[in-house]
Amino acid sequence: MTDTPMPLARFKVLDLTRVRAGPTAVRQLADWGAEVIKIEAPPSPGEGLGGPRLGPDFQNLHRNKRSLTLDLKAPDGIEIFRKLVKDADVVVENFRPDVKERLGIDYNALRQLNPRIVYASISGFGQSGPYRDRPGFDQIAQGMGGLMSITGLPGQGPVRVGIPVADLTAGIFTAMGILIALLEREVSGEGQWVESSLLAAQIAMLDFQGARWTIAREVPEQAGNDHPTSIPTGVFQTEDGYINIASAGDEIFGRLCRAFNKPELAEHPDYKTGRSRSENRKALNAAIEAITKTRTSAEWIDALNKAGVPSGPIYKMDEVFADPQVKHLGMAQTVRHKQLGDIDLIGQAVTLSRTPSRLKTASPDAGEHTDAILGELGYSTGDIARLKEKGVV
Repeated sequence: MTDTPMPLARFKVLDLTRVRAGPTAVRQLADWGAEVIKIEAPPSPGEGLGGPRLGPDFQNLHRNKRSLTLDLKAPDGIEIFRKLVKDADVVVENFRPDVKERLGIDYNALRQLNPRIVYASISGFGQSGPYRDRPGFDQIAQGMGGLMSITGLPGQGPVRVGIPVADLTAGIFTAMGILIALLEREVSGEGQWVESSLLAAQIAMLDFQGARWTIAREVPEQAGNDHPTSIPTGVFQTEDGYINIASAGDEIFGRLCRAFNKPELAEHPDYKTGRSRSENRKALNAAIEAITKTRTSAEWIDALNKAGVPSGPIYKMDEVFADPQVKHLGMAQTVRHKQLGDIDLIGQAVTLSRTPSRLKTASPDAGEHTDAILGELGYSTGDIARLKEKGVV
């Protein structure tokens, strides 16, 4: 399997991204074999290689890449970048919309050099519109995208989600757009501009909660650990902790009641229909929890799943990666870093039977591949030395 060519190996990606949303998009391409050149500013005099670069976040985001340091504000730096573009397939950037235009590396400029280029942009709010020039940040998008209004306990006030969901999904949606553009290019022969934003991604992720407003004109509210529409679904205390139980629909609710040895609950007029269970949610949850407190979490999880009722533990992070199913899925994958040694990174959530993703290399040092990449462009050893003296690379 390791000798099988990676599915994206024929594509060259120029990575101008920073922070999270952009690197997330590029990671999707790098993990399936695209040749990714991470372009970053030359380090300042005395700047070390440690710090955040050696931290978990950077390491997890920037695996499977080569690094080229390049000053895009210098004419020589722009010349090098333009040479790279002529032979590239994809450029990914997440500058503020006006920055790329000032640098002369916007889509319209680069398509003159390479009409086949797929140019991907991620911003806070979009490449046009009244908020175009506002700085983007995940938590701002979570608030404006409605997520914080439906997260948390009823009456608690706005609550952010514990991961940067707008950043991450903007990156994943952008990667999907890039792949679609590359597929379309096989027909038309032309590249195109792919755009996403934190705000658009966050709203798309609302899914049925957003559709409750757009279609039914319902304004969803905080429901805490209870599912907003499938009742009873939520967190229930056991003898030694808490578990999740998901009971959607009359059939599964009946199974739940039989597993509890309380079949009469399913016929109780307050709980017999989905509507009545919704109207009497608090009383039903209390009745369920009185039962779940009588046995351990492990006992209930085993009994309920055997009965066909979805149930599972609520893990802390160390427990997540100790779970046998998580280990079986290979969600933690080991790579070798020359300073950190063996480190475990988070794998992809999609598997392909013949050409799976691979975590081949750890994140590069800044400029680790500068000499090699410039040599591939035809620069001599003397040329490279002069560029370094000028601070271009």
